[in-house]
Amino acid sequence: MNAQLLLDLQKETFLKGATHSYEHRELMLTTLKVMLKDNEYEIYQALYTDLNKSDHETLTTELGILYTEIDFALDNLSKWMKDENVASPITHKGTKNYIIHEPLGNVLVISPWNYPLQLALAPAIGALAAGNTVVLKPSEVAPAVEELLARLIAEYFETKYFAVVTGDKDVSDGLVGMRFDYIFFTGSTNVGKKIMKRASENLTPLTLELGGKSPAIVTADANIKIAAKRLVWGKFTNAGQTCVAPDYIYVEEKIKNKFLKELIKNIKRLYKNKPLNNGNYVKIINADHFNRLTNLINLSDENQIIYGGLSDKETLKIEPTLLHNISWQDEVMKDEIFGPILPILTFTDIDEAITAINRQEKPLALYFFGEDKKIETKVLKSIRFGGGAINDTLYHLANPHLPFGGIGHSGQGSYHGKYSYRTFTHQKSMMEQTTKFDLPFRYPNAKFTKNLTKFLLK
Repeated sequence: MNAQLLLDLQKETFLKGATHSYEHRELMLTTLKVMLKDNEYEIYQALYTDLNKSDHETLTTELGILYTEIDFALDNLSKWMKDENVASPITHKGTKNYIIHEPLGNVLVISPWNYPLQLALAPAIGALAAGNTVVLKPSEVAPAVEELLARLIAEYFETKYFAVVTGDKDVSDGLVGMRFDYIFFTGSTNVGKKIMKRASENLTPLTLELGGKSPAIVTADANIKIAAKRLVWGKFTNAGQTCVAPDYIYVEEKIKNKFLKELIKNIKRLYKNKPLNNGNYVKIINADHFNRLTNLINLSDENQIIYGGLSDKETLKIEPTLLHNISWQDEVMKDEIFGPILPILTFTDIDEAITAINRQEKPLALYFFGEDKKIETKVLKSIRFGGGAINDTLYHLANPHLPFGGIGHSGQGSYHGKYSYRTFTHQKSMMEQTTKFDLPFRYPNAKFTKNLTKFLLK
């Protein structure tokens, strides 16, 4: 179906109120869960085809998160849908004031390739729970998942409620130019700027889930073994193709050598010392990204590559690679890496790290490893970032009770759990006025009214 005709159909459906009831929203969510359960094998296969993801990584970083989000929404939907009563000042005596949580209408979701299932359907869960229709534009860069989503959603859902449009960036551009009521985009900062500019032509509100260079800070009193293990896991999950992966590490100078040894030990343990031959190690999505990443390694001096650096062009795999003796002038520090390359920088005083991080654009995530609560508090209060974790990486985004989103160049808006529901609803403010009496002070030309008004407004 032509994209404009599809949007027209969904507009008509929404205006008839067909998506507003609790029963409809519940049906959309349960149908989505059934779709995923029924087709788990095909989902595993598609993610293996596009990214060489193992069953374990697919379950923990894609399917598992979606099941949690769906169940959380189903458990809380009736509560979220209720009108919210609010207080009123004395000047509003006799009134009832409340907020109606109203669906926005017709939602466009544009998703990326790095977690092509989870980042396509997680926003859709919030949009459907909120009573909207959804058009999903999955990434063409992950073609196996794109094809699977298009086929399954067409099979399990009526087009007037939830549909997929496939194609390249020109298709995305065309969709963004249409009169949707809301756009949810996940992807790069550069593309996000273009989406925002295009959406502004119709004043279409939007959420941008972007990225950036997310730092990790490791202080001298950190549990080095735990820090190294969790940073290796967080960085090299999905071969570093994660928007909240630690992009670089600032480690206190006095523990640098010990810390690097622990990083290397954990990489060897996790990938059995042969990542390029490891069937469970994720590949780089395509040749363009592979070439960009290997070029960053090739530009590094011999004394900067402390571990890894090898790659295989046929399988599109790049070893977990550690770089040290790095400065902000090096090519690897100029943009988000989005791959299995981890630069290590050092500091002797925490203010050095804070100042350097604050000179960059605000990151999507920050990870602090250390036991000193004063330093921890200083870091959290001095650096602006989307969200993060203390003594861990990545795990915060899997908690449906926490909002997930960026700030500045790393994004705007948030979602997950009730925050997804809020993203896709309009808070309509309402006041019901009594007719049993009529307070006189609002009306002009009465001395008593003027005096009473002055008294009440003090």
